[in-house]
Amino acid sequence: MRASDLDLVVQSENLSLQNPWSKRIFSDCLRAGYECWVLASRDRIIAHGVLSAGAGEAHVLTICVHPDFRQMGYGRRMLRHLLDKGAKKGAQECFLEVRPSNKVAIRLYLAMGFVQVGERRNYYPANPGSTDKEDALILSRLLPL
Repeated sequence: MRASDLDLVVQSENLSLQNPWSKRIFSDCLRAGYECWVLASRDRIIAHGVLSAGAGEAHVLTICVHPDFRQMGYGRRMLRHLLDKGAKKGAQECFLEVRPSNKVAIRLYLAMGFVQVGERRNYYPANPGSTDKEDALILSRLLPL
């Protein structure tokens, strides 16, 4: 991921997620040296992901597949790439959070060897039109793949 990708990355986020990241958040991730990756065609971002790694742990901060490219294996491909990058940076374990309502993502994570290790109450902002916050499931898996 480069700064020149961010407009398309944010566009994909806006189409895909209830609470998308802003361009500034992605810029901060790039500046911080996080593993920021895109899977792209000539003019489209197919998938993107961000992973932080340090002190023997990795954390998938975001992963997103553009709606036009879902159920084609790109999410799995991006996740595998992020996990590989985390392992190469010395991480022995990887964590992520996911909405309990995101059944498709949960199936992918479980298929990739993640297990639930906890829960964060009221972690995610409310859905549009609701004041209720959504909990997060905390998933983890050992690295490498």
